[in-house]
Amino acid sequence: MSIQPTAGPAHRPYWDEALETQPRADWEALKLRLLQDHLQHAYTHSPHYRASFDAAGVHPSQVRSLDDLRRFPFINKQTLRERQLAVPPFGDLVAVPERDIVYLSASSGSTGVPTASPFTAADFDGWIDYEARQFWSSGLRPEDRYAHALNFSLFVGGPCVLGAQKLGALSIHAGTVPSERLLAILRQFQVTALWTTPSYAWYLGETAIKEGLDLRKDLAVRRIFVAGEPGGSIPETRQRIEDLWGASVYDYYGLSDIFGSCAGMCEAKDGLHWAEDHILVEVLDPDTGAPVPEGGRGELVLTTLQKTARPMIRFRTGDIVSFTAEPCSCGRTSIRLRGIHGRLDDMLIIKGVNIFPSDVEALARRDHDLSGEYRLVVERDNHLDLLTVELERSHAFTGSDAELAQRFARQLKSVTGVSARVQILPADTLPRATHKARRVEDRRTGVWA
Repeated sequence: MSIQPTAGPAHRPYWDEALETQPRADWEALKLRLLQDHLQHAYTHSPHYRASFDAAGVHPSQVRSLDDLRRFPFINKQTLRERQLAVPPFGDLVAVPERDIVYLSASSGSTGVPTASPFTAADFDGWIDYEARQFWSSGLRPEDRYAHALNFSLFVGGPCVLGAQKLGALSIHAGTVPSERLLAILRQFQVTALWTTPSYAWYLGETAIKEGLDLRKDLAVRRIFVAGEPGGSIPETRQRIEDLWGASVYDYYGLSDIFGSCAGMCEAKDGLHWAEDHILVEVLDPDTGAPVPEGGRGELVLTTLQKTARPMIRFRTGDIVSFTAEPCSCGRTSIRLRGIHGRLDDMLIIKGVNIFPSDVEALARRDHDLSGEYRLVVERDNHLDLLTVELERSHAFTGSDAELAQRFARQLKSVTGVSARVQILPADTLPRATHKARRVEDRRTGVWA
């Protein structure tokens, strides 16, 4: 259900009006039809889901309502890692032949092996059409000049730029170039819209000012889309970035295991409209698994509805969120993400890239010049998140601490995509724990005060 960018005037308010403004009852009926077909596809074509459903005593034919989905088993990030290692290279959650897979993104995992997320041509086209719909809801139009300042290396956020192209905007695949180069691009081409992380939007603005640029006169940026960190949904943070740039800031949310951005702010900025025709949402009490009331906080559990290459059935994200189905003043009727309030695990997000302590552990314990003990210290300087990895050299190591630190930093960057400062400490420096080690020290306080 989509329209081409040439259909209708550029000032129309919706990308797909019939879909975006349909009554809630129609949304529920659409999701049920998609869910029934999707579960059947997963059961028929994925060895993992067939075995998992059979073991749980459930079958797609038993689904008569959306509530029936709660009888089906969960999966999580560990499931994806284990099944990919057991059945390489993509795992047995995949439900299409490899010849039908045309694209894959990947995210890092605790084993250091990227966790792949495959797409068929139809999956990819549906994803990009949604990105166009989301951009349109945030006010991007064919007359805009858009710069996509996200990582393109296996990162699922990279191809989202094609959504801007689909709606007709002039699109610049800027990527993660140095700040001075990005500012030159913004100035030379008088870019009107930009996508980056909240902290980098702040840093880039301050860098421009230090270079003597007037953000309102020398640049033309009027819309900034942000994702990868919670700041975009924090009103105080968003307001400070808007005041700095003289531009309107819109928060987006996505996850690497399904597809790029799957929720985003419309121009009313009253929560993030969800891609309900692509992903079914459950918000559950993490202890009991029971649904929480609308507006209550719970773990976000997601089920794909159209992604056939690798269906994701009841994927536990670990994010603690809240949603509302109240009508939005923009006229769209999809449910809205009201905030991500925390995580169940200790995953860190550094400059928009996810990293787990276990990613570091896998590297630290592989290197015999290190003791294997480690600690992650997260700080914020000039509104940018900085990660320091503290490591101990082994008792037997007699080489250069500086060279050891550089080697580890290169390995970490290669495996996770995260740049970190690495500090080598003498053996036996870091505290030991008899039960559960405290691996993360987060020193970020009063960031936006």
